[in-house]
Amino acid sequence: MSSSQSLHLVCPKCAATNRIPAERLNQSPVCGKCQSSLLTAAPVVLTGQTAHKTIQKNEVLTIVDFWASWCQPCHMMAPQFEQAAKQLPNVVFAKLQTDKFEQAAAPHGIRSLPTMVVFKGGQEIARQSGALPSNQIVQWVQSLA
Repeated sequence: MSSSQSLHLVCPKCAATNRIPAERLNQSPVCGKCQSSLLTAAPVVLTGQTAHKTIQKNEVLTIVDFWASWCQPCHMMAPQFEQAAKQLPNVVFAKLQTDKFEQAAAPHGIRSLPTMVVFKGGQEIARQSGALPSNQIVQWVQSLA
């Protein structure tokens, strides 16, 4: 990665798209609009309004956990997903509740829950269905970086 390269990051709080020099990703970048941290080391809760923009505009690895309120394995995996987010602070971890935001989830063809999909710059690069422990989530994501 060249030192002059910039990456787009969508603010998890206000959904503004920010351009960040790649070499500053490790320096806790903040949103130019609302001053919130852009990389939170915690899962971002997506809504119908923010899901598309977050998936399409983020140019860092973005892992979306597609889950539903009625899905027991989803609830079992939630703390594992949170733990993995803490271990990979330069990766965006996000959660999309499919039974609440069906239209936001529909374009991704989710057939089973939970399903994690990895995006970069709007492109799906991998997916994994089923609940995983945090160490396996971290290993899987690192293998894609």
